[in-house]
Amino acid sequence: QVQLVESGGGSVQAGGSLRLSCEAAEYTYNYNCMGWFRQAPGKEREGVAAIATGSGNTIYADSVKGRFTISQDNAKNTVYLQMNSLKPEDTAMYYCAAKSRGYCYIGAGAIFSYWGQGTQVTVSS
Repeated sequence: QVQLVESGGGSVQAGGSLRLSCEAAEYTYNYNCMGWFRQAPGKEREGVAAIATGSGNTIYADSVKGRFTISQDNAKNTVYLQMNSLKPEDTAMYYCAAKSRGYCYIGAGAIFSYWGQGTQVTVSS
């Protein structure tokens, strides 16, 4: 059973920063892609960022480009999401996800096999 454990969520004022962590119970290179998704109340789940664990290539949603950075530390089996210049509209439950095959994609219809339980991010104006 794959385990992904998120941490680092919290409450912050607009313009502030948070760093989310996703620690995998298995080696991150067992997955070809790891990503972050978010879901706000009453809204659909949205892909935020992903990293191809082999190449290190990254992809981002347009709404977070230039503000969020995804990175990985294979020695710690951990993927991070550095979130800067946070906005109230970034408020959501953030989920870590991983997959072992297929294209590294976070758009509509993206399929990831493994999910964490989520960590709440709240940004106040």
